[in-house]
Amino acid sequence: MAVIIQKDTKILIQGFTGKMGTFHAEEMIKYGSNVVGGVTPGKGGQKHLDRPVFNTVKDAVQETGATASILFVPPAFAADSAMEAADAGIKTCVAIVDGIPSHDMIRIKRYMRRYSRKEKMTLVGPNCAGIISPGKSMLGIMPGHIYKEGRVGIISRSGTLGYEAAQQLKNLNIGVSTSVGIGGDPINGSSFRDIIEKFETDDETDVILMIGEIGGPQEVAAGEFAKENMKKPIIGYIAGLTAPKGRVMGHAGAIVSAYGESAVEKVELLKDCGVTISKNPSVMGETVKEVLDRK
Repeated sequence: MAVIIQKDTKILIQGFTGKMGTFHAEEMIKYGSNVVGGVTPGKGGQKHLDRPVFNTVKDAVQETGATASILFVPPAFAADSAMEAADAGIKTCVAIVDGIPSHDMIRIKRYMRRYSRKEKMTLVGPNCAGIISPGKSMLGIMPGHIYKEGRVGIISRSGTLGYEAAQQLKNLNIGVSTSVGIGGDPINGSSFRDIIEKFETDDETDVILMIGEIGGPQEVAAGEFAKENMKKPIIGYIAGLTAPKGRVMGHAGAIVSAYGESAVEKVELLKDCGVTISKNPSVMGETVKEVLDRK
């Protein structure tokens, strides 16, 4: 069974009839994802891409039995959309949206505390590429054709570096079990630790590639967790080795403000945790192959 999404996972598009929602819904449908409908307030009862449109997520879940959704809504409405999904019973929600204010993400995370661990919705993102289980389902915006079905789990803050890793692995005839883009924002729904914990229990994943960047403690926290709790090998790459301290580098999360948050420091700390480090982005695939060959 794939991590997070499976071939038959029923998917809703929140912001279904908008330009971006329509484009990526079409791509997901072409890939084979089980898109059962979408939500656009005020357009309930219509058909779009030959699928029903609903006014609320609750109505959509009741009619279709959907358990996953993906957000293509303006940043100002993203927090309400995510909380609406949680209240409607959605189990997995991917927030593709870039530009969600940090205080809105804090509000979502606080809101989610009302749910027990068993009932709590898994939120992936924001500012992310989403999730793909090659050959099964895609809940995101990645180019599906570069992903070969296989047994390497990928977790990345950067969407494009996640794509680069998938293409390198495919070129080496190595496939991916599931790839998860957790997003580059400083406050996100799921951390590296959250996802590697899922990969550890996944019988379709043999090794894990973790692609991080400067800023924040997430990569090191995941490495420390892995050292104590995981048996599967982890390969890591940290972007930003030449980034100066204190300067924002593209992503909102990519700013070094404390010890352990620069790329050099993260690399050393991850090595101490037993993580195999890829020295640069061009050899991520080769580094994974070397680890697989040693298994």
